[in-house]
Amino acid sequence: MADKILSIPRPLVRTNQSIIVLSVVLTWMSGQEWFLFIPFIAGLMGIIFGYNPIMEIRKQFLRKDPKSYIPEDWEQQQFNQKLAVSCLGIGILSFILGWNTVGYIFTALVAVAAFVAILGFCIGCFIHFQWKQYKYRRSVR
Repeated sequence: MADKILSIPRPLVRTNQSIIVLSVVLTWMSGQEWFLFIPFIAGLMGIIFGYNPIMEIRKQFLRKDPKSYIPEDWEQQQFNQKLAVSCLGIGILSFILGWNTVGYIFTALVAVAAFVAILGFCIGCFIHFQWKQYKYRRSVR
């Protein structure tokens, strides 16, 4: 019996990335860090419960069968989501504590990573690949 490969249709991933970028820009423009809670809570729910409300809402508007879109690897996206939620969480906490420079740094990291991913290069995928290579090299010594 073949193993089932978990994947996420690309439009859902791109929507999630777009919401991250949009929330960071809105936070910077308005000075209201609560915009960051939207992708933070959605991402946290995706990690913990396997249910990302942003992707679930977007899924309702897909024009084709979800399997007909370019698939994104579920495990890789979980890793990316953990990075994004971590940066967003540090950014939120930093803004709340008045550490604005740290808040801007971490929200910029996640916004740039999401924007570059929309353009086609996944920084999180590169980090994940390097981490797996490192673990493999350590295991064969």
